[in-house]
Amino acid sequence: MAIISFYTNEKKETGQTLSLAAVAAYMAIEHNYKILIVSTSFSDVSLENCFIEYERIRNSGTFAKGASDGLTSGIEGLIKILNSNKISNDIVKSYSKILLKDRLDILLSPITKSFQEFVNITPYYSNILQSANRYYDLIFVDLNKKIPAKDKVAILQMSNIVVMNLTQKQKTIDDFMQLKEQNDFYKRNNVMILIGKYDKDSKFNKQNVTRYLKEKKAVSVVPYNTLFFEHCSEGAVIDYILDARKVTDETDTNFTFIKEIKEISNNIIFKLQELQMKL
Repeated sequence: MAIISFYTNEKKETGQTLSLAAVAAYMAIEHNYKILIVSTSFSDVSLENCFIEYERIRNSGTFAKGASDGLTSGIEGLIKILNSNKISNDIVKSYSKILLKDRLDILLSPITKSFQEFVNITPYYSNILQSANRYYDLIFVDLNKKIPAKDKVAILQMSNIVVMNLTQKQKTIDDFMQLKEQNDFYKRNNVMILIGKYDKDSKFNKQNVTRYLKEKKAVSVVPYNTLFFEHCSEGAVIDYILDARKVTDETDTNFTFIKEIKEISNNIIFKLQELQMKL
């Protein structure tokens, strides 16, 4: 149905990965969608660690049912199947890890520690996403900056929505404005802006950034939240979302966090509907 890529052109940490984890988990809990998360990282399991005890699962070899045929699990095993032309609509699911049954799966990042092997893998992501798009309703891609430019561009071009992740810094905001001036791609209607690790007390709050960037709609934010970050490091993001949804005290930081995640989710759904109407 739709591919949603989270991306940043910033060298410094923007909170992109954890923001994606929060939004995907919330949407899987709140909506009746089949959602796939795709991790494209090299030698970094930050996204996986948000949901599972990744090292234990990696060492045990119990990634998904596709691993039972003796092939390498995860994306490496999936590539072997794609190369053998044994393709079905649910083949990507067979090599993904179930997080919430019939709601949320994750395709783990490559196991390899060799960057050249990683570079050899990245051209396959486009085909994998096309295949997954025939089965899943929503696909969230954590687009890693280390992916070669041509493969990165291919993923961005095929994405229904690109969520650009920024920080609350003058240079970051100015750099994005310059990027829009130099590249018409970032002027497209399907590009959304998100500020991760958001501090409402910064002078670069969502209202000021929205005005500065001359956006028609308010930029989205994921507030800085210590409890959320702790759960991210413990494989317990889903538990955090489930608990935080129950908070009713509007002064509670967890209430505010969920409120903003809900707004992002609604913005994504609205944007997809808007884009569909224009087809």
